[in-house]
Amino acid sequence: MSADEIRTRYERIRVEVGPGVTVVAATKYVAVEDMAALAEAGVEVVGENKAQDLEAKHSAYGEAFRWHFIGHLQSRKVKVVNRICELVHSLDSDSAAQRLEIPALVQVNLAGEETKSGVPEAELEAFLTSCPAEVRGLTTMPPLAEDPEASRPYFRRLRALADGHGLSELSIGTSQDYAVAAQEGATYVRVGALLYGRRPS
Repeated sequence: MSADEIRTRYERIRVEVGPGVTVVAATKYVAVEDMAALAEAGVEVVGENKAQDLEAKHSAYGEAFRWHFIGHLQSRKVKVVNRICELVHSLDSDSAAQRLEIPALVQVNLAGEETKSGVPEAELEAFLTSCPAEVRGLTTMPPLAEDPEASRPYFRRLRALADGHGLSELSIGTSQDYAVAAQEGATYVRVGALLYGRRPS
């Protein structure tokens, strides 16, 4: 997809979510050489899932973006994330928290899905109380559903949890349900396929 097409989609999403929401371009399926189109399109914040991809893309386009980490954070990869990123969206372990030197959002597994990472809701208070990292907010991934409205109850629950713990940031919503997320108080939405068209094969 061309930089012009990405720019058009990016600006449309920004208008839809409003000025209080940061659009994070999820770059898991974007090749290093294709990052140039994002920079040309005016994308400001990118979110990467894997530490090795983060290193490769940052070495080529370090000054072009603000870098966030949105994938599962392994404690042995924290050093790389500390060096490159300004925010982690996916903190969910004590071992990673002990090593983290940048602000984070704690991932909560609201649906109790075994295939997803995250702190169980019942354990969130204890995790936050003992967490040595700077926690600014929460994130969650609702169960996959065709209807974006199916995500709304999870986003509302997460907003209530964040409010209850005095946390102001919420990273919720993807290409599928970002508009609902914005309505429910998102401060970050993570979009990939919506920006670039279909997922690269």
